[in-house]
Amino acid sequence: MAAETLVEPPQSSLSGVARVLVNAGKLSAKTAEELSKNSRERKVSFVSALIGAGAVKPDDLAHTLSTALALPLIDLNAVDPTKLPKNLVDGKISNQYQVMVLGKRGNRIFIGAADPTDQEAAERIKFATQLTPEWVIVEYDKLARQIEAQGTSANEVLESLASADFDFDVTEEDTAPTEGNEVTADVEDAPVVRFLQKMLIDAINMRASDLHFEPYEYTYRVRFRIDGELREITQPPVAIKDKLASRIKVISRMDIAEKRVPQDGRMKLKFGSKAIDFRVSTLPTLFGEKVVIRILDPSSAKLGIEALGYEKIEKDRLLLAIQRPYGMILVTGPTGSGKTVSLYTCLNILNQPGVNIATVEDPAEINLPGINQVNVNDKAGLTFAAALKSFLRQDPDIIMVGEIRDLETADIAIKAAQTGHMVMSTLHTNDAPTTLTRLLNMGVAPFNIASSVLLITAQRLARKLCENCKKPADYPRDSLLKAGFKAEDLDGNWKPYRAVGCSACTNGYKGRVGIYQVMSISESIQRIILSEGTAPDIAKQAQLEGVRDLRQSGLIKVRAGVTTLEEVISVTNE
Repeated sequence: MAAETLVEPPQSSLSGVARVLVNAGKLSAKTAEELSKNSRERKVSFVSALIGAGAVKPDDLAHTLSTALALPLIDLNAVDPTKLPKNLVDGKISNQYQVMVLGKRGNRIFIGAADPTDQEAAERIKFATQLTPEWVIVEYDKLARQIEAQGTSANEVLESLASADFDFDVTEEDTAPTEGNEVTADVEDAPVVRFLQKMLIDAINMRASDLHFEPYEYTYRVRFRIDGELREITQPPVAIKDKLASRIKVISRMDIAEKRVPQDGRMKLKFGSKAIDFRVSTLPTLFGEKVVIRILDPSSAKLGIEALGYEKIEKDRLLLAIQRPYGMILVTGPTGSGKTVSLYTCLNILNQPGVNIATVEDPAEINLPGINQVNVNDKAGLTFAAALKSFLRQDPDIIMVGEIRDLETADIAIKAAQTGHMVMSTLHTNDAPTTLTRLLNMGVAPFNIASSVLLITAQRLARKLCENCKKPADYPRDSLLKAGFKAEDLDGNWKPYRAVGCSACTNGYKGRVGIYQVMSISESIQRIILSEGTAPDIAKQAQLEGVRDLRQSGLIKVRAGVTTLEEVISVTNE
């Protein structure tokens, strides 16, 4: 009876999978409710949120559902994808509902899915195929790999380009000719248009963060940055380099006649109701204009703090600090270390109807409803400092400054933190202790730093091991000790893993995870700041207070099998 009382209240609001897991004792009712709420907020499936949070392993989920629902279970690794039926279910439905066709017999179609309780998916498939869906349970991670590997064929791309489901957000005046018919012909050249659209779709499917279009004397190279590493994708004909640059500049609202100076712009891709923003930068080189396109993914800021890789003690410190009514929180690290996503994740937590949040950035990368975002415009005199002064007259509760670059910005931000505002910003320093000495070197008074800064987070992004192919590694004990492990850490049966590489990943890695040093400013650290102590003094005190440095945080990820020792040494080798 006690177990029934515990499980019964939330049953009505839980999805089919959640209810099965709660009844099977794999998940508590409270956790199931939290994951259901999280999936609704992020607009992802419950199974995706469940696996992403690590609450249940994909194979455990599949076996539990198969037993509870009396449905067949198959191992997708044993299935030859080339033998599966093609074109029975539209690729969009497969991607949207994470399903794949395994076979057809008579008027029945066999559908592989990790969530066989999805009635909406069943109805869509039934309507589209006029066949009766029969569910087969498959493991979520293997299904996702199969769907990703199948990708989007060239024919599907061209068909979708011809339909109204996919279009650039371009107005008529943007495509008006500026240098006569020749420029217009270059811009509207159909093969160039299709090539660009194909590259953008491929980049999104491959989880790339940036696209590089690079002209050289005899070659033209396209590279994608995937999980922090650049990979060459293709070498199109050199002849298209000018036409491609012109096409990108038109849809990014740049001046296509100006090829002598760098330009910046933005563009938007529409997939039906979904839109993806891109930030575009051009740079004149010896042999033409190099174009770099950054994919701005708003969903990355809505992942939730659980998905960023904070250890519990670090997460608790950060959440405690952002709930304070005033003060300053600084996020530090090199370019591309995920500072913006960390800040926006915090802002997302604080973004409530009763809170006024203003941000000034260069430029605003992620658009979040409910937050007042301002772009820096140096030519017009709208600098970080000028925007900050204006914010203070706008009755803000929380202010986010893209970067503290100079003494004027630092002074205004600190005054705001001292006068009842929560201020968040970034700095380019190597770790948390050196951030404080950097502010001192800028000319900020020690008592202002000590009285305003609440917490500093230093971070790096490390590549995650592919769960499909990682293998245990044998390292000499001396090497592990030299890397930073303590002797007691090496006791027990655990082993570090090494990257192998398979069809589902890139050189043994897939995705990235954050490595963090989260340092609260205690009274002892305040005294060191007031006495103008050095970064090593602050670091020593932080260690005494239980603050892990970046290497120590990385080694925890190694021990958990999330990444490799080589990767941690690479990103924390200061």
